[in-house]
Amino acid sequence: MRQLLDCPAPAKLNLFLHVTGRRADGYHLLQTAFQLIDRSDLLHFTLRDDDAICRVTDVPGVPEESDLIVRAARLLQAEVIRRTGRTPPGVDIAIDKILPMGGGLGGGSSDAATTLMALNTLWQGGLSQQELMDMGLPLGADIPFFLFGRTAFAEGVGEALHEVDGPDCWYLVIEPGVSVPTAKIFSSEHLTRDTPLVIMADFSRHYAKRSQLGGFGKNDLQQVASRLFPPVAEAVEWLGAYGDARMTGSGACVFCAFDSEEQVDAVLAKVPAAWNGWKAKALERHPMLS
Repeated sequence: MRQLLDCPAPAKLNLFLHVTGRRADGYHLLQTAFQLIDRSDLLHFTLRDDDAICRVTDVPGVPEESDLIVRAARLLQAEVIRRTGRTPPGVDIAIDKILPMGGGLGGGSSDAATTLMALNTLWQGGLSQQELMDMGLPLGADIPFFLFGRTAFAEGVGEALHEVDGPDCWYLVIEPGVSVPTAKIFSSEHLTRDTPLVIMADFSRHYAKRSQLGGFGKNDLQQVASRLFPPVAEAVEWLGAYGDARMTGSGACVFCAFDSEEQVDAVLAKVPAAWNGWKAKALERHPMLS
């Protein structure tokens, strides 16, 4: 096998996101629920005749050397060399970039996770899912979740993952037209860092009630992002007229859950032209794992 094409890197939504503390090293302690959705970047991998790792698609604002895709591929290549003593062939990586950067959808982390899964297959690396998760964590706190590949209740810095049942629903997602830098949100003096811990069982019980698509917890980062980026606040207010609208991750995207595709279509038709709105279905499992 010399190619793997059309490899999906799905987006995630944070159904809630609480900041519960801060470690001595500056990392924030979180509790969150990650939900995969069926809107994805697509990656294409073609092995080379040398050992070079090359991103063959230009990604505006992301130099190749700092791209998580390239960094993940090189990290895995080095690990395969260490384990086997053989140098796996290089690879050309192309990407159809659909997910917005700075949107809180985890696009860069998902791209890196799909890269690790695909190249572990192409290179016959033999790394386990947990070994890939451990490898991905230093690159980005969300990467282990995408490798975990199922709806998850997460704690710590996002790496302590427990499979849970999330809502089986449709989402309307709004891109408010701004890119939110994660570091700017977490460094804000207005960020609360002492939200009381919640219990995973309470989250599961909440979503076991089919009528409750939202309403569990909140996103502690939302008030900071709304303050710094008014379009986020405007999107939350507008979408909030139709349900429990909230921001995902550190922003900027805002989402709301609906029972049916017909319901989400009706609201999608009303999204102001200044914003990019789209619908997505909740995924139970990462498509690369099925």
